[in-house]
Amino acid sequence: MDWLNGPLVWAIDDWHQPMYLFPRDCPRILLWPTAATTPEDRRAHWTTSSRMIAYVESGWSARLARAVLYRYTLPGEGFECLNDAGMWVSRSVALPTEVEEITDLPASLGDANVELRVVPSLEPLKGLRNTSLHVSAIRLRNASSHA
Repeated sequence: MDWLNGPLVWAIDDWHQPMYLFPRDCPRILLWPTAATTPEDRRAHWTTSSRMIAYVESGWSARLARAVLYRYTLPGEGFECLNDAGMWVSRSVALPTEVEEITDLPASLGDANVELRVVPSLEPLKGLRNTSLHVSAIRLRNASSHA
């Protein structure tokens, strides 16, 4: 799959888009149960009725609150599913059909049924990788300590 390193247009499906409702370099961990999540892991780690939990470090909360993002709606034709957390790619130009300015990222997360949890550090959460929950860890190199 070396072609993934070439020029591509990347897109995310609607269900997974909350993973990217953050400033680009913001370290974050998102998790959600899947069909493979065990009852034990649900009891131990899933304490919400939300569909996802998003963790960010307190050092990023002010940047998250004031960040502005632009969400581009792209046509579905020409995109290939990567079968990886809702990611799609197109090898050809894809012109947006709509652009939405998102000015309140915490509210947008809430609207997407994502519970935002601000924590001092992401480091204590690294054990979640050993559970049956889906864990997406993004930009951890920017965390206060590498989680």
